[in-house]
Amino acid sequence: MDPGPAFLARPAACGDRAVIFYRSQLREFFLTASGVCAVLLAIMVTTQFIRLLGMAAGGKFAADGVAAILGFTAFNYLPIVLSLTLFITVLSCLTRMHRDSEMVVWSASGVSPLAWIGPVLAFAVPLAAVIGALSLGLSPWANQKSDEFRRQLASRDESASVAAGVFRESRGGDRVYFVESVSRVDNTVGNVFVHSVQNQKGGSMVASRGFLEMRDNGDRFLVLEQGRRYEGDPGSAEFRTTVFERYAIRIETAESRDGNRPVKGIPTLELLANPLPAHVAEFTWRCGLPIMAIILALAAIPLSYVNPRMGRSMNYVFAILLYMLYNNLLSIVQAWIAQGRLAPSTGFWVVHALMLAVTVLLFSRRAFALSWPRLRWPRRTPPGPAAGPAG
Repeated sequence: MDPGPAFLARPAACGDRAVIFYRSQLREFFLTASGVCAVLLAIMVTTQFIRLLGMAAGGKFAADGVAAILGFTAFNYLPIVLSLTLFITVLSCLTRMHRDSEMVVWSASGVSPLAWIGPVLAFAVPLAAVIGALSLGLSPWANQKSDEFRRQLASRDESASVAAGVFRESRGGDRVYFVESVSRVDNTVGNVFVHSVQNQKGGSMVASRGFLEMRDNGDRFLVLEQGRRYEGDPGSAEFRTTVFERYAIRIETAESRDGNRPVKGIPTLELLANPLPAHVAEFTWRCGLPIMAIILALAAIPLSYVNPRMGRSMNYVFAILLYMLYNNLLSIVQAWIAQGRLAPSTGFWVVHALMLAVTVLLFSRRAFALSWPRLRWPRRTPPGPAAGPAG
């Protein structure tokens, strides 16, 4: 008989029943995971698309960048989606087996509750490795590219982003533009009016042409050609007029563009090379995602038990609470490490050790049939009838 994949070699030595058990469970896990992952991705993409459309409508970035930013966002959330997929898949498959009494059949065949750890780990460990690769490599890259693309959209030629014949305020609120014509070919505008505030003095400029220029040091300038500048206080008759052939206004410096890089977009190797508290906290979060996925997959085994007296959905309620508790504790520990309130050596394992202890406790309740202690009043045994004389 073909022993199948490598992770089935050990059960095959125990007999055909173990091989059937492993293969049937892994087949159902993979089929269910594909559907769950597709649904979660659809929900995530839809919600993010609506959010990005709202941001584009609010003027935070151009509408033509929604598709690219949505793709980067999908890659960023992919480790979390796969973690949820793993947890929901194991929980839903085992819950269905409890409802359909398949667990009774497997138990009658000699399969103990602890035997489910093997198929679950065979399914969870490869998926957790993918989650780890995504959280340590792909997600930082997606965050970095998304941030760079947002900056490119935000800092590209402001004159090219306005419509002809419409007044438009700059992002900083210190300039107001009006253009008569726009050329999308070379990103230039004609007959430009700019009212700006510089050194606490207001001034207005008119120019026949304008464009955006990037200097060698990384600073960005708005360049106006063939124009005039008028400076003066409102209500005063004193004005100063300056005629210029070329006038440059710095709108962004290289330091401000590079200094606001989010920590989520920093590559993992760079985090390790510069172990600041915020970098260590981010590294702890990235490493915690695959560990959380494995522990939640194991916790789904005892959580899948369905008690008919408590309803069919009570195990899902407990599972959601456990996931929310786990995820929030990881976020709290990450914040404490970034603030210096918790040592990284402690914060790296404390939450996972706590949830692993909870998982062992759940297994002890289900696998070893240990009931929770209950407080009961001692019952008084009524005296029995007096024993008569023998014979």
